[in-house]
Amino acid sequence: MEDCPLKLEDGREEDSRNAAHRYGVGQTTKDQMRTNVINEILSTERDYIKHLKDICEGYIKQCRKRADMFTEEQLKIIFGNIEEIYKCQKKFVKALEKKFNKDYPHLSEIGSCFLEYQNEFQIYSEYCNNHPNACAELSRLTKVSKYVYFFEACRLLQKMIDISLDGFLLTPVQKICKYPLQLAELLKYTNPQHRDFKDVEDALNAMKNVARLINERKRRLENIDKIAQWQSSIEDWEGEDVLVKSSELIYSGELTKISQPQAKSHQRMFFLFDHQLVCCKKDLLRRDILYYKSRMSMDNMEILDVEDGKDKDFNITVKNAFKLHCKDTEEVHLFCAKKPEHKQRWLKAFENERRQVQLDQETGFSITEVQKKQAMLNASKQNQTGKPKVVTRTYYDFLMRQKHPTLPTNLPQQQVFMLAEPKRKPSNFWQNISRLAPFRK
Repeated sequence: MEDCPLKLEDGREEDSRNAAHRYGVGQTTKDQMRTNVINEILSTERDYIKHLKDICEGYIKQCRKRADMFTEEQLKIIFGNIEEIYKCQKKFVKALEKKFNKDYPHLSEIGSCFLEYQNEFQIYSEYCNNHPNACAELSRLTKVSKYVYFFEACRLLQKMIDISLDGFLLTPVQKICKYPLQLAELLKYTNPQHRDFKDVEDALNAMKNVARLINERKRRLENIDKIAQWQSSIEDWEGEDVLVKSSELIYSGELTKISQPQAKSHQRMFFLFDHQLVCCKKDLLRRDILYYKSRMSMDNMEILDVEDGKDKDFNITVKNAFKLHCKDTEEVHLFCAKKPEHKQRWLKAFENERRQVQLDQETGFSITEVQKKQAMLNASKQNQTGKPKVVTRTYYDFLMRQKHPTLPTNLPQQQVFMLAEPKRKPSNFWQNISRLAPFRK
C-alpha cells in the first residue's frame, strides 16, 4: 500500500510510517480509542447520507409524481429543506474522507472539516424550526388511509427499514445535536501535541455555537406568535405591526414620560423590543386594558443617564431619570422610574437591545414575511373566539424572574401591567365583621 505523505511544521514531507512511529502507533490505548471515535464519525456520516438519499429519492421523488395527492406547499411543510441538507452533507462526508488516514486512522485530522462547514450547518435551523409543522401535517394526512398506504409503499420500494416517515424525518434534528457529543469524545482521546488537537477543540466550540444558534432561533420563532397575540390585544393600534421590525421583547415596565415644552408628565407602560420602544396607556377604569399611544425607533437613539436634581433642558427636578436622544431629529425624551433599581434595569435593557440587534446582524437572523403574516393571522383568529382579556398574575411573577422576559401566550395585558403595580395588602374588613357577636351563628 502506498504511503500517505504528511507535512511537517518546516514544510518537509514525512511518510505515514515515520509519522506513526513519532506518534507511537499501536502503543497507547488512547490512540486506539481515537481510531474508534474517528471510525464511528465516518460510519455514522455514511449511514446518514444513505438515510437522506432514501428520503429524497424514496419519498419526495414519489410524492412529486402524485400531484393529485400533494401540493408543492405541502411537500415543503413535510420535508422542509432536507434536500439542501442532503447536498451539504454529501460535500461534508467527502471532505471527511479526504482527511481520513486509512493506514493510521488515529493520525487523521478531521477537525478542520467541521470548521469549514460550520456556517453551512446553520441550514439545520430552518429544518428544526419547521419540524413541528411537518409532524402536524403528517398526523393530519395519515388519518386518511390512502396516505398511509402510499407512504408505506414508498418505504418498501426504497427498501428502507421499518420506521414511519415521521421517524425518518426526526434524524436531521438528532444529527445536528450529536456533533458536539462526537467532537467532545474525539477531543478526549486527542493528545494536546497532536496536530488535530487545536482544530478539534475549535470545532467542538463551533458546533456547540451552531446548536445554540438553532435553539435560539427556534425560541425566537415561537415568541413571534406571543408578540402577535400581545399586539392584537392592544386597543387603537396604529401603524405597522411590531413584527415588521421586531421579534423579541427585551423588557417592559411603567415609566413617567415628561414632554416638552410645558414639561407635562404622563404615566405610561413601555415595551422595549429590538429596534423599537412601544408606548401604551392604561384605561382609567379597566386597568387591564391598554391603548396604543406611540413608538420610537431605537436604531438611532442615544441613551443618556441623568443625575438626580434639576434638569437644565426641561427645567424641572427629576429623580431616577434617563433620556433618549434621537440623533436624526435631535429630539430628547425624558423618563423617570419609580426606584433607582428600576432605572438600572431599563439602562441595562437598552444595552441588551443593541446587543441583540448586533447579534442578529452577525448571525443573519431574520423572520420571513410568511411567518410574520401567519403569526398575525393566528392572533386574529384567536381574538375571534371571544376569549376574555383577563389573565392570572402567576405568569407575571414568572416573567419577572426571566433573564429575557417573553410575552404571555394568552392575552398578556393584565400580567404585564402587574409588573409595575404594587401589591395591595389584604383587607381585614370581613375578618373584623365576623368577630362581632350579633353576626355569629
